[in-house]
Amino acid sequence: MVNRLANATSPYLLQHQGNPVDWYAWGEEAFAEAKRRDAPIFLSVGYSACHWCHVMAHESFEDAATAEYLNEHFVCIKVDREERPDVDAIYMAATVAMTGQGGWPMSVFLTPEAEPFFCGTYFPKDARHGMASFRQVLESLVEAWRGKREQIDGIGRRVVEQLGARQQAGGGELQIDQAQLDRAAQLLRTDFDPVDGGFGGAPKFPPSMVLDFLLRHHRRTGSADALRMVVHTCERMARGGMYDQLAGGFARYSVDGQWVVPHFEKMLYDNALLLDVYTQWWAVGGEPIARRIVEETAEFLLTELRTPEGGFASALDADTEGEEGKYYVWTAAEIYAALPADDAAWVVELCDVSGTFEHGSSVLQLRQDPDDADRWQRVRATLREARKSRAYPGRDDKVVAAWNGLAITALVRAGIVLGKPEYVEAAAGAAELIRTVHLDSATGRLHRTSRDGVAGTAYGVLEDYAAFAQGCLTLFGVNGNITWFQTAQALLDRTLEQFVADGSYFDTAADAEELVWRPQDPTDNASPSGVSLAAEAFSTLASLTGSVRYETAAEQALSASAAIAARAPRFAGRALAVAETIAAGPLEIAIAGRSPELLQVAFTHAPWGTAIVQAEPGADVPLMAGRSLVADRPVAYVCQKFTCQLPVPEPEALREQLS
Repeated sequence: MVNRLANATSPYLLQHQGNPVDWYAWGEEAFAEAKRRDAPIFLSVGYSACHWCHVMAHESFEDAATAEYLNEHFVCIKVDREERPDVDAIYMAATVAMTGQGGWPMSVFLTPEAEPFFCGTYFPKDARHGMASFRQVLESLVEAWRGKREQIDGIGRRVVEQLGARQQAGGGELQIDQAQLDRAAQLLRTDFDPVDGGFGGAPKFPPSMVLDFLLRHHRRTGSADALRMVVHTCERMARGGMYDQLAGGFARYSVDGQWVVPHFEKMLYDNALLLDVYTQWWAVGGEPIARRIVEETAEFLLTELRTPEGGFASALDADTEGEEGKYYVWTAAEIYAALPADDAAWVVELCDVSGTFEHGSSVLQLRQDPDDADRWQRVRATLREARKSRAYPGRDDKVVAAWNGLAITALVRAGIVLGKPEYVEAAAGAAELIRTVHLDSATGRLHRTSRDGVAGTAYGVLEDYAAFAQGCLTLFGVNGNITWFQTAQALLDRTLEQFVADGSYFDTAADAEELVWRPQDPTDNASPSGVSLAAEAFSTLASLTGSVRYETAAEQALSASAAIAARAPRFAGRALAVAETIAAGPLEIAIAGRSPELLQVAFTHAPWGTAIVQAEPGADVPLMAGRSLVADRPVAYVCQKFTCQLPVPEPEALREQLS
């Protein structure tokens, strides 16, 4: 027996198709039914790789008695937050406002008009640790719905009015100038953990966007403090248990402050962002560990997240066989069973197999480089092969446009900087999938997701347009294929038409489904905000075209983040990084003709955020206008505001100009 979710494309929704709960997907049908029955709505929001989402599903949604009560008294809607970030953003704002905290699974109760009147996250099946049971919560809400309906409707209306007004207040006229960038770096220094790296205490999330900002800040100012924070954090993350020492790739976050025990799910956006950070660290400092992490993380993306259609899947689950992290952790006995005794003893000491996780098992760490690198690679391969006999984590194989855009940009940069053309080829394959499957050529609308080569029903939000546009521009810079430039420009023109009103950016398009309020959030959280991604893409496009319109669009986008950047720079990392590029005076590099050597020097030695194009003379892009070969040789033109230095054919001469 299956429910309505059997027709969904989201892997998360499909996980619930066999529940006895009579689930609806988000849409008109569910709200019409709630109005017909005059019943409250139970909205459950989660995602495929979410551990506690699975726990609540097993405890409550698979329980026949709980399902029967839900079906009798509520209209139940299940939402994949990764497929509908707009719905998630609205009701997460309500949850945080009403409870003081948020998270997933998110459990929100709505009126038939979609107004929230009670919010929470995980509710246990049985009351414990001062938490009411899920059934107790349901019964109290049913009683209130019957006896205090007027109060409930009033709560819902007030929440919508107050949060809608707060979110749509606008960004103002503030700008992020050089003085504010310097203050942001100083504020980050006070929040920096000098022992274990990162910022703040446990749990620790990888601060990808802040590290990007600090690297760009170092390049502009020469700040040793900025570089020190990056190096220490990157090294500690890479050597801890949050990084998969056997197969590459980072887990979502560390539950402790030392990067030892991760929350084991692996997200595409984290690994794309971190791949880009470690590539930039390698370009700045040439540290061997940076190059190793770039190669291993890129390999993880290509082998474990790439889909048959050429895109990149959203995530790997934390759980296998009902236990979090079971696929990744080891006991000493398991190490000895997989390796000869002398190798096993060496690995147990090297990787601190001393019971850092549950049931005496350990996550593998690599706190220092082994003296015998060849031996480590040999035993690493053996352990990786032995691990394949375990149940593999579930994979959420939907392709998200925004996160693939991040991966495209990161893989192109890594591929050129490290001389790995297979990375660029993989990025081009993902871009082609998004262009042909997600992008509606008739309307210009971008679908947010696809699965098995079929576009999902949800349309893209601001982050999808901006991240994919930036990916297209980065790819165009390498191969000179005008299609990618035209695609990016069309996406960003539509962004100005659909996502900007009175100079203010919104996360949903003007022609999108009307929700209880139109979300706009400039905060960089686990992934960059749509508006900071838009600032970056418009800045790049302005550099390629010289368009004042696009330059103004980038400045307007940055102004939305200015207040957060001043108050809490940890949550404005991408905006600060883009502001650094603008503060330095954005560079443009035009390479006339084909020269892998010049291209590699440009990507490696120019600051991140530089607009780079390698194309044949006469390419229909303003930056390439008048750029010709010299003595039939490819040459590079280094420009600012379309004012260029003398063209140079030699990589060393280009490196000197960029220094």
